[in-house]
Amino acid sequence: MQIRVKCSCGESNCPEWAVVELQGMVEVQSQFQDRLHNLHIGLLCRPSASSQDQTYTFTIGYHELTGTKQPLKKPLLVLRKLKPSRDAGVELEVIGIIRHRILFKTRPMALISKPQPAVKKNKGSEQKAAQLNSVP
Repeated sequence: MQIRVKCSCGESNCPEWAVVELQGMVEVQSQFQDRLHNLHIGLLCRPSASSQDQTYTFTIGYHELTGTKQPLKKPLLVLRKLKPSRDAGVELEVIGIIRHRILFKTRPMALISKPQPAVKKNKGSEQKAAQLNSVP
């Protein structure tokens, strides 16, 4: 069986993808089981481009994971199957290349919200409020 692979973007212009590798399991709530396509799982934050630090954070609900970017030993291609032609062969199109993985190998840290400080009132506004309350 012949498999043809087409790349219309060129070797140096292919979009770069990355694999996100988690330890454990991400469970989807039952109400979203039939709508997994384009489901928002969490927020992945990367360091700024000027930073040499390769630490990433991934926030899922009330949990935050910290991971690192690591190169793959061998790059992987992201392929899309094209509509079959009359030939017996299969035709695939390259839509991206994966050269790195973002590995989250530590346990998630629980995010606990901090209590908001009480709003300070001006002394003048307290005096005006007291004067308004004392008027018969």
